[in-house]
Amino acid sequence: MGQLVLAAKVTHVPSLMLSEQPGSPLRAAREPAVRSLRELGRRAKERGVTCFVVFDTHWLSNFGYHINANARHRGSFTSHEAPQMIQDLRYDLPGDTGLAKAIADRAGDAGLNVIAHQVASLGLEYGTIVPMHYMNPDGFAKVVSVASPLFTSFEESRILGEATRRAIDASDERVAVIASGSLSHRLWPNKKLGPEAWTSIASEFNRQVDLRVLELWQSRRYREFLDMLPDYATKCNGEGGMADTIMLFAALGWYDYCGAAEQLCDYFPSSGSGQVNVEFHVEA
Repeated sequence: MGQLVLAAKVTHVPSLMLSEQPGSPLRAAREPAVRSLRELGRRAKERGVTCFVVFDTHWLSNFGYHINANARHRGSFTSHEAPQMIQDLRYDLPGDTGLAKAIADRAGDAGLNVIAHQVASLGLEYGTIVPMHYMNPDGFAKVVSVASPLFTSFEESRILGEATRRAIDASDERVAVIASGSLSHRLWPNKKLGPEAWTSIASEFNRQVDLRVLELWQSRRYREFLDMLPDYATKCNGEGGMADTIMLFAALGWYDYCGAAEQLCDYFPSSGSGQVNVEFHVEA
């Protein structure tokens, strides 16, 4: 039987990559996030993780749910959104066709249309590439990337998260589930973008709600958080409708989840959005 051995909500902001450039003014500001992503990778390796399932809010789909089921993910990525931050970033990671198809099948059993694709030219988006750059740099574990559809419902994302957990439990894998996306996601308008925007929040209301969410997580008040999640996703400009967070908590067991939330870096703003890295501990 398979096992979920690590679960986390993580940032994928492109300024992480920018901070690695020589002389970058962002190096100190992004170092805690970089360090905590690497720590999650260390923990994953230590726990014998064989596959990362990444709920990617930067792989946005207008038409339904999609999973990258390629046996190998290989390419050179330049962000169409921020080529000045991510350009020619090479990645070469093993995939997990079997688990990807199993997730799609279990979702289908629940009445959700999900397609697992084996298309060599289907690359990864940076919501998967950036976390894996730090967590899985040597490709020690396989990777399954799951898209976030724009025109869907809260309940459908929950169904896919639950299907993911059923597929994991029926597999032979030791899996890390990663929700890759921001907390609040109101970005600065173009006229305000620039170095100052990289480290500032665009909405004080959003910041206050983000901080409250982190308090609820750390107090294990997950039922209250889940009950506010539909409004949180809407009113705080949730990235990809916060589908990654919905799917993560569904995979954890929704109201039944009671594990500890370990915040691994301070909450930080990026281009107006709110970011953090948090591990949600699961029973061994």
